[in-house]
Amino acid sequence: MSSRRSRITEEEINELISKLQSILPESRRRGTSRASASKLLKETCNYIKSLHREVDDLSDRLSDLLATMDTNSAHAEIVRSLLRS
Repeated sequence: MSSRRSRITEEEINELISKLQSILPESRRRGTSRASASKLLKETCNYIKSLHREVDDLSDRLSDLLATMDTNSAHAEIVRSLLRS
């Protein structure tokens, strides 16, 4: 095994920060102003947490819907086919 660590360059870090900034909703609204790397990483973590909450909520809603649905109905079959995709 090599004892050398792979190092990321400052240019690569700036490129990754720029990519993160372009996909975060809050960053896109701010426009071209550059956020600090630590602030951007905090925003990223908060955004991921919010996405997890949305997925959990949608999962709960889907479970509720499936629990009240006639399992032999056409709607139930559509939902099942969507879940298989």
